Amino acid sequence: MNIEDFRNYCLAKKGTEECFPFDEVTLVFKVMGKIFAITGLNADEFRVNLKCDPERAIALREAYEDVIPGWHMNKKHWNTVYFENALEDTFLIELIDHSYDLVVKSLRKKDRETLESA
Repeated sequence: MNIEDFRNYCLAKKGTEECFPFDEVTLVFKVMGKIFAITGLNADEFRVNLKCDPERAIALREAYEDVIPGWHMNKKHWNTVYFENALEDTFLIELIDHSYDLVVKSLRKKDRETLESA
């Protein structure tokens, strides 16, 4: 999956916004103000930090060499995923969805209800 497809997929998710809160090269995707994906636009390889259930994060890292502990993130809850190597697009979409869903589940009830009604 290339960065354009990744960006379009993330923006199609309900309540998603993109921004550059850290600098001009770190693209962040948020749902209701909470981060679910981060990527650097100046990296040699296209990789994305995605939130992940801690137990699943460990299993993914053990199963796939293109999934590593989250770069500059809490390594218990975030993975860095290389997007342009061997992983299938359907699997990458599953990882994006998992990250998004984890963040949505952590939102306040009021924010979840707002998101659902949007």
